[in-house]
Amino acid sequence: MIRTALATLSALALLALPAAAADDFIASPTLRANVTVSADVVRVGDLIDNAGSAALIPVYRSPDLGTTGTLTAAQVLSVLRAKQVIGVMTGDIKEVQVTRLARTLANKDLENAVATALERRFGLGDAANITVTFDRGVAEMRLDASNTGALQPVATRYDARSGRFDIAFEITNDNNPTPTKLRFSGTAIETVEVAVLTRDVDRADTLKSSDVALERRPKAEVTGEPASRDRSVGMQLRRGMRAGTPLRAADIVKPDFVVRDQAVTVIFQAPGLYLTTRGKAIESGAEGDTVSVLNLQSKRTLTGVVTGRGQVTIQGASQSAPMAPAVEQTSSLKRDEAPAPVDTAALLRNLVQAPASPAQIAEAQIPQARVSQAQAK
Repeated sequence: MIRTALATLSALALLALPAAAADDFIASPTLRANVTVSADVVRVGDLIDNAGSAALIPVYRSPDLGTTGTLTAAQVLSVLRAKQVIGVMTGDIKEVQVTRLARTLANKDLENAVATALERRFGLGDAANITVTFDRGVAEMRLDASNTGALQPVATRYDARSGRFDIAFEITNDNNPTPTKLRFSGTAIETVEVAVLTRDVDRADTLKSSDVALERRPKAEVTGEPASRDRSVGMQLRRGMRAGTPLRAADIVKPDFVVRDQAVTVIFQAPGLYLTTRGKAIESGAEGDTVSVLNLQSKRTLTGVVTGRGQVTIQGASQSAPMAPAVEQTSSLKRDEAPAPVDTAALLRNLVQAPASPAQIAEAQIPQARVSQAQAK
């Protein structure tokens, strides 16, 4: 019947128009090499151009959502002839590829949708910190291309103790007034980014970059403020810890620059004065800590601040007032006059033993002033 109708239409057109006009008006049906469909069936109009009234005739079942099927040109022409469609121009086409359009929801898209539905609800925090695991592994989901709407949660259940969720979503469909429904269940746990030890670390070890990795751990596992990787490198632990242990800010301390019973350099600093001697640390301390040290010469216990590795500094009192008399006394020295000898050991003992008053420090400092003045002349 279709063949007869096409033949009749062609004959009438040729009688009514000149030959050139007839060629322009009636275009020959032409096979397509690449076909895309969104429905579940492939129709004549999908396979050929200028199909006319035969365009809506179904001929094949569409490939699965998001996939492509291949047919030879001979197979297509055979099916078209069975549907009374003839005279199809194939040109040099040897095969026809049919692709079914689909909307693909990747696993990450579904995880984000669940996390967003739970965000700041049921005691959870930001969606970015919620880790979602589905009951059944969901690599990706393909929907009909007509499902163009957003995933809208319409029913949400969550158990804060177990982390179990059950959420129903709806997606609007361009071809159907009834939205597409999806439902997912699984576990959702709030996590934090925390530094984790990659090896067993002792109390005295200084953390290196290779000792610490950054991981996401359940928030319940990290009590207190989590330590960042950048903050942990170069620090020490308050106690030895095993590999895989997440670090808290309270677990790390600045490294000890001075260790108990360690031989240290004791530095005494005062305006115009810088003296050093050897001592032994009575307690450990990090940079900036105040510790006690034993002066090995005087056997006295001193208190100073850790200013470097194996180094403790004792600051003397300001001597701006006593310095004037010292300078006046040096003004009477003659060019060839020999300066008084300086008892360095006595000066060191006096100064490191924490002088009782600024005047005592000034008195001990006079020989040094004379030496410098004489050298200047």
